[in-house]
Amino acid sequence: MRPGRSLSAARGRPPAPAGALSAAASRPAPRGVFGIGDFRLLWLVGFVNFAVRWLEMIVVGVYVYRATGSPFDVALMTLLRMAPMALFGAVVGAVAERVERRRALVTVVLVLLGTDCCLAALAYTGRLAVWHLAVASFLNGIAWAADNPVRRVMIGEAVGPERLGSAMSIDVGANNASGMLGPTVGGLLFAAVGIGGVFTLSVGCYAIAFAAALAIKHRNAATPSRVGGAPAQILEGFLLVRRDRRLLGTLIVTVIFNVFGWPITSLVPVIGQDSLRLGAGGIGMLASMNGIGAFGGAIALALYARPAHYARLYVGGVFLYLVMLIAFGLAPDVPLAGGALLMTGLSGAAFSVMQATLIYLAAPAAMRSRLYGVLSVCIGSGLIGFFTIGVLADAIGAPAAIATTGVCGLVAMIAARPWWRSLVAA
Repeated sequence: MRPGRSLSAARGRPPAPAGALSAAASRPAPRGVFGIGDFRLLWLVGFVNFAVRWLEMIVVGVYVYRATGSPFDVALMTLLRMAPMALFGAVVGAVAERVERRRALVTVVLVLLGTDCCLAALAYTGRLAVWHLAVASFLNGIAWAADNPVRRVMIGEAVGPERLGSAMSIDVGANNASGMLGPTVGGLLFAAVGIGGVFTLSVGCYAIAFAAALAIKHRNAATPSRVGGAPAQILEGFLLVRRDRRLLGTLIVTVIFNVFGWPITSLVPVIGQDSLRLGAGGIGMLASMNGIGAFGGAIALALYARPAHYARLYVGGVFLYLVMLIAFGLAPDVPLAGGALLMTGLSGAAFSVMQATLIYLAAPAAMRSRLYGVLSVCIGSGLIGFFTIGVLADAIGAPAAIATTGVCGLVAMIAARPWWRSLVAA
């Protein structure tokens, strides 16, 4: 397909009328999106799940580092959370098109609730071990892989394409607000009452999410199985990505971000403890700076971003994130490290919001869950980055490992210019 051609043109359909583009450009204000009851419930489920995920990533990182003294083991916990996305993301996406998604969402939240109930019980009986956290991280990763093809597709169905930019900005804002609150609450709670208290809070939060998921009224009609079943549907999704340069460019940038950018999150406890001499509470507050920046960025995008800006915000956000990643790795004190994390949050919000939005808008309606499954696989490529940065941190120290990874990411983005240039020009 030639760069700049739309998916509808490639399939012989006429392009969208000018009126449709005008409607997209003047989409309703974010407040109008919150007037939709199912969106509010889906947003709440996402906010709770994100908050607990951020809380546990920091607390588990501190706990594992104190137990093992190994930066690699800390990175391994996040790697295990991401592995299911790479292993099962495409399968989950294909299956999500053939089931009733509200039922699937309830099942996902129930798995998360059950896992943390077990961890809380182990912690209170003094039997919690690192391998328990590793198994739980993998199980939670399976549930995480379902978020894009299940919950976010439901958001698009609930609000409609014309409100999608605002809805995704607010949803990513929930993620970012939880990234601001989760690490701080988790760090302070861990310091005050230990890891058992943290998992007790997680259980209570997931109970709220479970009740919200049960209250959702939206139902989709499950798609009957087609000839060839799930494997054929998975292959069809990958073939569509290969044909559409917008989708291909979006996913290539996603891989670069998740291999070279996101792994920073696993080493924040290491930098906080070893380089900046912070305790658990201080580490949580430092990690929350990323969430503060990201929350502000997501709100700004919800209010001001227009469809013409989406691709540029997406690519530019990754470049700025990688530069700030290097600055964080080399920061000599807490204020500079916190400032760098604040900027990674701001730029990461542009990437996260536009990633979900660009995929949804480019995908045919009947294939959105499938393509979100492909997106989950690309996000799962981050396990390569988490493994690599863990090995580097053990070998050359966490600050040098972070800076080196950031430089490699910038080189990769420059090399990928032929793909994301066509995305920006479309």
